[in-house]
Amino acid sequence: MSAALATRIAEDFAATAHASGDLQRQRAMQALTERGLPTSRDENWKYVNLRPLEKVRFAPPPGGPQSPVTTQDLPAPIAQYARYTFVDGVFAPNLSAPTQHAGVLVKSIKAIGPISPHPLSTPDLRFALLNEAFATDGAQILVEPGTDCQACLELVFVATTEAKVGASYPRVSLQVGARARVGLIERHVSIGSDANFINCAVDVSVARDASVQHYRVQQAGARAIWFDTLTARLAENAKYQLHSASLGALSARSTVHVQLAGERSEVGLFSVSVGGKNQVHDTFALVEHIAANARTEQSFRGICAGRARVAFNGKIIVRKGAHGTDSRQSLRGLLAGDDAEIDVRPQLEIYTDDVRCNHGATAGKLDDNMLFYLLSRGLDRETAQRLLKWAFLEDVVAKIEVPELRRQIEQSLAGQLNEAALKELL
Repeated sequence: MSAALATRIAEDFAATAHASGDLQRQRAMQALTERGLPTSRDENWKYVNLRPLEKVRFAPPPGGPQSPVTTQDLPAPIAQYARYTFVDGVFAPNLSAPTQHAGVLVKSIKAIGPISPHPLSTPDLRFALLNEAFATDGAQILVEPGTDCQACLELVFVATTEAKVGASYPRVSLQVGARARVGLIERHVSIGSDANFINCAVDVSVARDASVQHYRVQQAGARAIWFDTLTARLAENAKYQLHSASLGALSARSTVHVQLAGERSEVGLFSVSVGGKNQVHDTFALVEHIAANARTEQSFRGICAGRARVAFNGKIIVRKGAHGTDSRQSLRGLLAGDDAEIDVRPQLEIYTDDVRCNHGATAGKLDDNMLFYLLSRGLDRETAQRLLKWAFLEDVVAKIEVPELRRQIEQSLAGQLNEAALKELL
């Protein structure tokens, strides 16, 4: 982190109302000052566009949202999912429909005070410190043991403020009790200004024999800067599936760190990303096998057009004693423009015996043989290309188990593909 950037962050923090009275925020700010934000010289951050940070204001916007938000501005709700809406990081009761499900408790962090510090076990999670220092609100979700709420909660985070005026800091803490089952949808959208700075932090804890289906949709504005940190820790026999769709933002970076701390725990990471024009989408996903007989499945599909760059770095570490580990990685990128760039990087670090780990990564253009087959059946070239792209993404999108949400994501992807088809590399 440059000295000038560090100075501006410190000045913005000093100007907030929390600077003098909140020890937890002060400690986060001190740790951030000591460690600094990542730069393009850091190996896991070399694909990220960090230059826009030089022009943002890091403090939350003064005086509340910059644009009025109504229910008509929000994505269509999903049936049976209670909705909680946050505007520029602050809970908006008038845009929300709270849950009535027994065993599920959702609290506003602003109302209950500071929550436990966001875990920081690797240097790649430093943006979580920025969130901890500045976040003004968020959702704390407590799911009691034995609760069955598979169609449960939807969190909608709306950014309205331009980055030069203020930043949005969504924050989520999800704690799932033993033997519980829960479904969570998390959306990030822009309304009004499309030039936002959004820095999100999510912490997930899944207890023994519990199961979580977590869906995340990033549709920030066309000029937005979106940074995200997600950590998850799984106990014995716990299951966590994370489905992510990255569509918006000019520069987007998602950092994921999952710890399989209990025996026979399972995680599935399924991600799609479509970038066009000058977009940069980057994901670093680290899965750490700590306990024995745990399982990981990781699938990524990305399409890149125009002058965009899409990158996915998937790393799996198998610690000593984590025998019986079963991990699979499938990372695939599709180039749809001669100036586009796809970077897929699977990594394995294994420190024990008796494991089964495999990975595969490919990046390239549309399959000429498949394209010829469709053309020979009477389809025009543009339609054939779009069908092949659609099939490429559906490999992951089809795993979304909420039909209404899957249709919404498919419609958004179709809109992106129509733009991406302007210039082809064949």
